[in-house]
Amino acid sequence: MGVGPAMVGQQHGSSAARAAAPQARTAVAVVAAASVVAGVGGCAGGAEAGGRNADPTQTVRQAADRLVREGSSRARTSMEMASGGTRVTIHGDGGYDYRKGLGELRVRLPQDAAGAEEHRPITELLAPGALYMKNRGAGVPADKWVRVDTTTLTDGNLVTGGATDPLAAAELLRGARNVTERGESAIAGVRTRHYHGDVDLAAASKAASAVHKGAFAAAAKGFRKKDRVPFDVYLDDEGLIRKVTHRFSFANGRPKKDVAVASTTLYREFGKPVKVRLPAKRDIFAGKVADPGM
Repeated sequence: MGVGPAMVGQQHGSSAARAAAPQARTAVAVVAAASVVAGVGGCAGGAEAGGRNADPTQTVRQAADRLVREGSSRARTSMEMASGGTRVTIHGDGGYDYRKGLGELRVRLPQDAAGAEEHRPITELLAPGALYMKNRGAGVPADKWVRVDTTTLTDGNLVTGGATDPLAAAELLRGARNVTERGESAIAGVRTRHYHGDVDLAAASKAASAVHKGAFAAAAKGFRKKDRVPFDVYLDDEGLIRKVTHRFSFANGRPKKDVAVASTTLYREFGKPVKVRLPAKRDIFAGKVADPGM
């Protein structure tokens, strides 16, 4: 599936779409497949809680396990993409069940130059090895879902859907290295400890759970800087992730003209029940998905 700029390319008739088209087509070619128009329980201590005496690398690498034990949360995503002189941001909001590896996000496309929203939000269902999308547009019936095998995507669906899977964003930290502590910060009024470092995608793939192992293996082959993905993560006193940002880089076929992607996930309302119902086979679109961004 194409990534964020492909979504911008779908805004037919807007001046923003015409201005962004060359860069959008380039970015789509990078991550290619069909284009996307698209808690509080348990106490933790020691390294997991991010204490001052804890090893920062181990603290960060354990964050995904802590999230899974918490069970679920609400999540808000933001993906900013820059290619040449074009910069677009895609927002998402929803919930995730970390024990089942299931989540649902409503992804909002960028507004046009006049500030009017031209498209309905894309509904995305996140599941082990799959991404389902509704309101995908580009010839897909309104009542049908598009299903994508995330293990076949060159980015492992870390960027393709316009939002990084909240559990995947946490599991990437299993491959953290060169981690340093950057002091305390307040995230949505919660005291957190800030850590900075790099993710080695190959190491993250080896350490990942079964939910994301296949997708991470694909991503480890598809990114330009697979052994150095910078991140910033903010952990609260219980070791729960409150915010994480990863900075990816894609080659777009031109020397020194990479596509830069900053993907941020905010976590809140831990333990709140999240129910995700995957579509029946009859509701999945079986036809060819158009790619207007190419």
